[in-house]
Amino acid sequence: MSYILVIDDEREVGTFFLHLLEGRGYRVKLGFSGKDFSKLIQQYSFDLAFIDVKLPDTNGLDLLKQLKRTQPTCKAVVMTGYSTVKTAVDAIKYGASDYVEKPFDDIEQLEELIEGLLNNGIASSQDDMYKLAETLGFVVGTNKEMKDLLKLAYKIAKKNVNVLIEGETGTGKEVLAQFIHHASLRYDQPFIGINCGAVSETLLESELFGHEKGAFTGAIKEKKGIFEIAHRGTLFLDEIGEASLAIQVKLLRVLETGEYMRVGGEVIRKTNTRIIAASHVDLSKAVEEKKFREDLLYRLDVVKIAIPPLRERIEDLPLLLTYFLKKMNSSLSFSEESLFYLKRYHWPGNIRELMNVVKRAITLAEGETQVITPQYLPEKIKGETHPPSVRVHEKEQEEIDLETYLQQWTNHVLSLWKNNHPQVDLEYVLSLVKELETQIGRSFVIKTLKETIGNRKETAERLNITVRKLRYLLKEKGADSKV
Repeated sequence: MSYILVIDDEREVGTFFLHLLEGRGYRVKLGFSGKDFSKLIQQYSFDLAFIDVKLPDTNGLDLLKQLKRTQPTCKAVVMTGYSTVKTAVDAIKYGASDYVEKPFDDIEQLEELIEGLLNNGIASSQDDMYKLAETLGFVVGTNKEMKDLLKLAYKIAKKNVNVLIEGETGTGKEVLAQFIHHASLRYDQPFIGINCGAVSETLLESELFGHEKGAFTGAIKEKKGIFEIAHRGTLFLDEIGEASLAIQVKLLRVLETGEYMRVGGEVIRKTNTRIIAASHVDLSKAVEEKKFREDLLYRLDVVKIAIPPLRERIEDLPLLLTYFLKKMNSSLSFSEESLFYLKRYHWPGNIRELMNVVKRAITLAEGETQVITPQYLPEKIKGETHPPSVRVHEKEQEEIDLETYLQQWTNHVLSLWKNNHPQVDLEYVLSLVKELETQIGRSFVIKTLKETIGNRKETAERLNITVRKLRYLLKEKGADSKV
């Protein structure tokens, strides 16, 4: 017989769970505060706990952490209102199995969740998760950050919330968006993607909302927009940061009301489309620079998922190589020497660049050898030698001498400039410029922190930056959240 704990200050919620669960043979214990929670977990061993995020005397996340410390095998579900969905997503990161929104509109879905959690449905669910990822070509590997990312994406997929995916160019943002769509309840509806930076403002408006006949020169007939075609499905807005402010205003209206009008139209139309947006730029920084609307970011950023660049999950490189070789029906393999070069390369183009390198190597080596040696790799990979201070661990960065770094950085860039090879990877060079900016900022922060004896507020004031910016430069956790 399973014991279920329900902690919620709304007594009608407790009454609802009593009627729902006791009739099915479960033992239910009710609590209405953090104090009640502490007593109950000392008296009973629970199999499942429902915890409200907002309680009169404590925070539901604190209770979740306490539960995971004292009864780690107990599965947990947090209960939340729509306005606190962000907090619920944090709860999943802290170990919650899922979250549900109040009021409970779909009782059958809630019952299925409970049955699945209590009958070890998690194992089969995770199997389904990895199979779906493999089918869609989203290679997770052994990197912990990637595994956590996939679990979060899978759990929020079935929730009707917007998702913002951040990551460098080529990290696989669209593939992750497709994974979320296929894991959602909208899997049998359309998934349509559009790159907001690839088309002009006028064309983008027409693509998104459609247009009436004669709306503009060349509009010889009416056209349905993506919001109309993707009704009940998922719309993937890639490079949302490239959308003009005028388009952003129209997107905001759709997200707030579900309403839009075709270009040149007068009829208000409705859509029920889930938005998954992606950007390779920091949208919070774009808001500060007045290039992106803060209210639109708030609507898009209900759940944020950041995909790490390939260089931060380089341990997965052999698995990715195997995947691409198999995908391209090649029996070739990479030599150890080739792996050495590939692992030390910076990969500014990430997974997409790796796929192109594999494709190139197969084309050149097929019919000549069974093993891809360094001679089949691009010169940029074989010839790249990073200066010691350009690629260092975070702990080493704290002790770095700025003058030495600048000298080595300059020498490295000049060596690329004077390189006689026909190919120079401009993306890599530009990534070095970004690293230079970050390292200089970090060095100034560390120097000033020493002068202020670690006072972050005073340091930020001296450098004329926000504390959030300071934390970002120091790569501290939570630096991307509002402070």
